[in-house]
Amino acid sequence: MTETQTYTVDNLTPERVAKVIDHSLLKPELTLGEVLAGCAVAVEYDVASVCCRPLDVARCADALAGTDVLVGTVIGFPHGSHLTATKVFEAERAMEQGAVELDMVIAIGMLRSGELAYVHDDIAAVVAATGDTAIVKVILENAYLTDDEKVQGCRLIEAAGAAYVKTSTGYAPTGATVADLRLMRASVSPAVKVKAAGGVRTLDALIDCLNAGIDRCGATATAAIIDELRTRRAAR
Repeated sequence: MTETQTYTVDNLTPERVAKVIDHSLLKPELTLGEVLAGCAVAVEYDVASVCCRPLDVARCADALAGTDVLVGTVIGFPHGSHLTATKVFEAERAMEQGAVELDMVIAIGMLRSGELAYVHDDIAAVVAATGDTAIVKVILENAYLTDDEKVQGCRLIEAAGAAYVKTSTGYAPTGATVADLRLMRASVSPAVKVKAAGGVRTLDALIDCLNAGIDRCGATATAAIIDELRTRRAAR
């Protein structure tokens, strides 16, 4: 994203918006048919990636083979309370099955406890396990953090070598807010990207997130968002 760019319906194309979206397939109740239907939506709209449950990685990798849609999954989801060794194991298995993006939940309680070395090392271990195979996006779960903790978390994430800071799992009381996105963008260097997740269900909400500095957005309302942009641009 260009820092000085202000995004509007007039200067956003459906293709640009699609490549911001990680199409989320994380609901625990999804059937296999619904997962494959979600992959079909991701391909139809040519989004950046599908973010699926760990047990669906191989299936999604097969469904998305030969397309430009990447396969992502979650690590330590949704509470971040797994042992570091468990997170590393999850990351290794996910990569073996075809995942190239890993959305890892930070050790929330340890961050709130001030156990900063633990938080850093937990992230760094997963980053080290990925090598050049996958990128790591670290979920802060901002609903449970003070602004100071959000800033500290962002700095630890960058220091540990992750590629993205991310707002939320989508399973906490609140999700992405513009204020949090601006705070996160200001708390890391330009080398680190920002992902919004949780509650971004409309085109206008996604545009607000883009203007707050995001590079990616997790969404379940992918088709509705992109279709709305097409409709509004056609009406111009």
